[in-house]
Amino acid sequence: MYERKIPLSLNCGLDLIGEVLYGKWKVRLLWFINEGHKRPSELQRKIPDASRRVLTMQLKELEEHELITKKIYPVVPPKVEYSLTEFGKTLIPVIATLGQWGDEHEERLREVILKRNL
Repeated sequence: MYERKIPLSLNCGLDLIGEVLYGKWKVRLLWFINEGHKRPSELQRKIPDASRRVLTMQLKELEEHELITKKIYPVVPPKVEYSLTEFGKTLIPVIATLGQWGDEHEERLREVILKRNL
């Protein structure tokens, strides 16, 4: 069983957001589910750099944090779809604002990221 190396710190809103949204693909998963990409295979195609295992783990965490729901259809082979909860939908304007900020500062951000990684 997983045991945390660093104790939880939930003293402010940023700590809480970090606990729920930290994970390389979580913000993208929320965005793509909101856009209508609900099947795991669709999400995998939208994020090809992520392994299926990591996407599954991060989807499970988003589900545990009540941001998405998972519906399993009783067919063979099993069909799974994810959707945002009402709580999860409240994050979409925040994600959209962050994306807009990234678009507005794309050149500078790309420059500083590339400079750091040389």
